[in-house]
Amino acid sequence: MAFRAFTQTHVYEKQAVPKEKDKSSIQCLECYDRNVYLGTKDATVQHLILPSSTKGDLSPGQSKTREGRARKLGSSNQVAQLRTVPLFNHLLVLCDRSVIALNMFSLEPIPALKKIQHVSLFEVCDSSLTAQAACVEMVTSSSRRKVIRIHVMGVDRWEVVKEVPLLQDPVALAVDGACLCVATSDRYLLCDIQTGWSEELFPHNHSRQRVIVTSVGRGEFLLNGPESLGMFVMKTGICQRPPLQWPQEVLAAGVCFPYILTLQPQVLSVYSMVDQQRKQTVSLSGAKGLLSTSDGVLVFTERDIFSLRLVPFEEQIQALVRHERVEEALLLLDGIQDHSPLDSYKELQKAITCLAGFVHFYQQGFSEARDLFITGELDPREIIRLYPNMQSCLSEDFQSQLDQVNKGRDLQVVWQENRNAFHHYLAFLGDLLRAVKGTEQGLKCIKEVDCALLRLYVELGDNENLQQLVEFPNECGLDQCVPILEQHNRFFALGSLYQSHGNQIYAIKTWMKIADGFHKDPSCSDVYGHIVWTLSQLQDRDAVWKFADWTLQKNQEIGVQIFSRRPPDDRFEVQDVLALLEKYPLAVLLYLEFLIYDLNSEEERHHNRLALAYVTQMLQKEEETDLKETRGKLQQLLWESKFYDISTLYEIVKSTTLHIEKAILLGRTGEHSQALQVLVHQERDLQAAEDYCCRAAQGQNSQFRQTLLLTLLQIYLCSKDLTSAAVDLLNNNPRVFAAEKVIQLLPDSWSVQLVSQFLVGSLRETLHQRRMARLQTALGQAELMRHKVIWMQASNTKFRLEKGQKCEVCQRDLAETQFACNLHGELMHTSCTGFSSS
Repeated sequence: MAFRAFTQTHVYEKQAVPKEKDKSSIQCLECYDRNVYLGTKDATVQHLILPSSTKGDLSPGQSKTREGRARKLGSSNQVAQLRTVPLFNHLLVLCDRSVIALNMFSLEPIPALKKIQHVSLFEVCDSSLTAQAACVEMVTSSSRRKVIRIHVMGVDRWEVVKEVPLLQDPVALAVDGACLCVATSDRYLLCDIQTGWSEELFPHNHSRQRVIVTSVGRGEFLLNGPESLGMFVMKTGICQRPPLQWPQEVLAAGVCFPYILTLQPQVLSVYSMVDQQRKQTVSLSGAKGLLSTSDGVLVFTERDIFSLRLVPFEEQIQALVRHERVEEALLLLDGIQDHSPLDSYKELQKAITCLAGFVHFYQQGFSEARDLFITGELDPREIIRLYPNMQSCLSEDFQSQLDQVNKGRDLQVVWQENRNAFHHYLAFLGDLLRAVKGTEQGLKCIKEVDCALLRLYVELGDNENLQQLVEFPNECGLDQCVPILEQHNRFFALGSLYQSHGNQIYAIKTWMKIADGFHKDPSCSDVYGHIVWTLSQLQDRDAVWKFADWTLQKNQEIGVQIFSRRPPDDRFEVQDVLALLEKYPLAVLLYLEFLIYDLNSEEERHHNRLALAYVTQMLQKEEETDLKETRGKLQQLLWESKFYDISTLYEIVKSTTLHIEKAILLGRTGEHSQALQVLVHQERDLQAAEDYCCRAAQGQNSQFRQTLLLTLLQIYLCSKDLTSAAVDLLNNNPRVFAAEKVIQLLPDSWSVQLVSQFLVGSLRETLHQRRMARLQTALGQAELMRHKVIWMQASNTKFRLEKGQKCEVCQRDLAETQFACNLHGELMHTSCTGFSSS
């Protein structure tokens, strides 16, 4: 069905005997409220009364138009114009070039108002714009002179108050307030009836019957311009709308916002003022003229009157949307904004915007549809209900407010026949629901939105968005969503859903079944790690203790993190944790490292226990090759810690093969010689012995290191097998050993050549030290000499002390015989020399 802006109704048919048919034909119309006045060719004025319901929009069963009084004017000429003056109940009639006044209801002449003669055209001004409240202005065009007269009319009088001369006779005119638009035989003019100012607009080449001048309202006129253009001209002389292209043979034009209606002999065309496009055509055989009314137009032929009533804007826009003319619907909606009440416009805008969104939706214009649905504040449930298998997400009390003519069946067909296209519809649903989730639009039905999103992500296999939904606070109903997740093997997401709803025990148990292999869910590659992290952050301590054993049995190294990674303000009692970890040696070791190195524990029992744990681990795995790291940690602890019991640990390791550790413990008690004996003779690691000397000497003076190395040298010299080691020790450390002490220790059998490298290095170091000492002495003497020179120069200088001389430091008078002088020659008290900056 084609779009209709107006509905047509046959209002009146004039009955006449065949011989009088031509004489009684209708020539003009006037309308006020339900009163219609028609003027005929035989100078008769007929009063008609339209039905009270819809001004002629008749339907079966309604009353018909009633004929009121009629008056024959006593002239043989036709009635040219009719105008009502409701303020005074006057009906003005132009007939036989004279304007007469009749009563609007009785059609009796008004004796006090004598006819105005020699009038070719006239118009009545809007009474609300008249300066005097009890008067109405009227504009007449003289049939004898090129002049326009302004009349002021009262209830029983009228008089001419102004004349405006013209260069040509008017053939048509229209008035809007104080502005008059006049058409002459070849041009259009604008006139101000108050000031007499006039301006030429543009020429035309129309015949008298084709000249059109009509008021659009708000200071705007519609004119039949050149080249069959409908021109919109403001009272200022400018055009604010583009011209309207209409047919050549236009008899009349009327305005019923936002439409322009043009009349031709056989058809009436409806054009939009918003986009200048033709919207509707109505066949009207023999049409002669039209009259604009408050809600449409009246069109008349010689015998008939038709009413074209404006269809309510909401119905028009909905019709455009149904015909998928979305852009036109939105343009019309925007165009009528200023002519509609604000509240109703907003509601209409939302409704139509949503309907336009549905058009794009079913055309797979998803981006446009989403924006329109959001702008129109569409209830998201209206979209959810269209999808197969999504209706279960809606509450039972939801009632759709849209009549979509079973559009949901379209998606059912798509789902069955074109799964690829249906996938795009599902993706759109996700985009829309995510966009409205945090808005007022989505908060009204947040439970349905979250449930639909969950089901959607499951069907699309979108694990990332699914996990994000269930991890954060949500309103997914467990009774609806748990079966969906279980059915599709989304057990990791199920656990997260339990967790977000506060069911921590169910969440962890669900994840444990995945880690133990009872459930298959590849969406999470490290379920066990997630359980550990969750327990480490869990505030429910009973739940942590409940699952701690399972966690540690799976992996001690990772499982201990449930205690070591807890927030600082929510850590467990250390003794309780250590008691639990008794069965898990690796976990104990890692937890102790956490206590000592992360929490900086200074408790002796923790340091002792960690060292013992290292020792135990190494003794149990002596044959394994991956103990280097553990042994390094033990040695570091023994060297650096100040809080373990040395004697206790020594008793444990003295009978083991941990000789380096044994040496460190001996060294911590000051038994460095015995420690070196262990390293040389038991560990048989000469490099370890030298490293021991360096490590033990850290933080000590050079003499201490020399003593340790001398002790090591003595140990080497006591064994014939270590002669080369002793030589290497000397050669590698010539600057550390004092040559005189070493020579006393060397065996007599050693030749000078054997220790020549050491002797050369030692002598060079000794010579270097002596030279450095001499150089320092010389520099000191030079500095002393410089000070003596300065002192001598100062001693030979004369100073003049005058009365009133002030100290440069305290600024007081120098009144004593003793004073001091700085290098700049400034005098000061001897007591102020300590405060001088010079």
